[in-house]
Amino acid sequence: MKLGFSVPEILPHARGGGALKIGLKKLHENEWLQPGPDISQRAAGFRAFPQGIRIAPEGEAAGEELAAMLGLSGGLPEAAAAHHEDMCLLTRREDEEVYRLVGAAAAWPSDWSPAEKIGLPMRGLHAPIHGYEEQLATGVDRFMAKLKPGAIYGRGNWFIAAADAMRWKAEAADIAFAGATPEKAGETLFVRCERQTLRRLPETGAILFTIGVYVEPLGVLPDISVRWLAEAVQAIPPGERERRGIGAYLPALIGYADGRNLARHEARIERERMR
Repeated sequence: MKLGFSVPEILPHARGGGALKIGLKKLHENEWLQPGPDISQRAAGFRAFPQGIRIAPEGEAAGEELAAMLGLSGGLPEAAAAHHEDMCLLTRREDEEVYRLVGAAAAWPSDWSPAEKIGLPMRGLHAPIHGYEEQLATGVDRFMAKLKPGAIYGRGNWFIAAADAMRWKAEAADIAFAGATPEKAGETLFVRCERQTLRRLPETGAILFTIGVYVEPLGVLPDISVRWLAEAVQAIPPGERERRGIGAYLPALIGYADGRNLARHEARIERERMR
């Protein structure tokens, strides 16, 4: 199965609960960036969040290389504005082994701001994620050190959100999900997926990290996606569970999933009866 460009396509490649895993899948060039991006939507996103662009001096050359690789003039901002994906650049200093964020063009970040992250190493970038240091940090550093130009890798990530905004800012879970009930979950709970890719730029050696954001209301997703989410949410361990505010919406999600299962079962019985 390919790492597609929609919530139902991305979910099967995302973490389903339990221990953190890198979960990378090798992609072909034609699977890298979303075709046919909505450029006007991107422009509106950057107008609404101009602080989403931040570039350190160490990131200028890599941004220019990226733009040229995509057939554009300019640098990182122009590259991200012309595509659906937010884009980040990471480089390694001569006297260090770690990669640091040196550029970000993010119109739709998931509860972060480039100003807070620029200059940080990978461990610092992922510090809020429960279990990252113990379960992923060493493996991620090793992967990035060995990543060769030309290779492209992707993975999926997901959250349950209380709104369909492309740029997501977390708020207190008990407030955000106050209206979530099993009956209304299809319209009040939204699934936010990030389609993330990594590749090394051949000239500067910088690593490009792209983040494609896709948001859908729970009610439009197929039954298999709803069942997957209900199971995955329950498998998220403590710590990360609290960070995601799962307790505030879990009864609504489970009740909604059970209701859809029941409706599907009753419909099957009715079809058999009518034969």
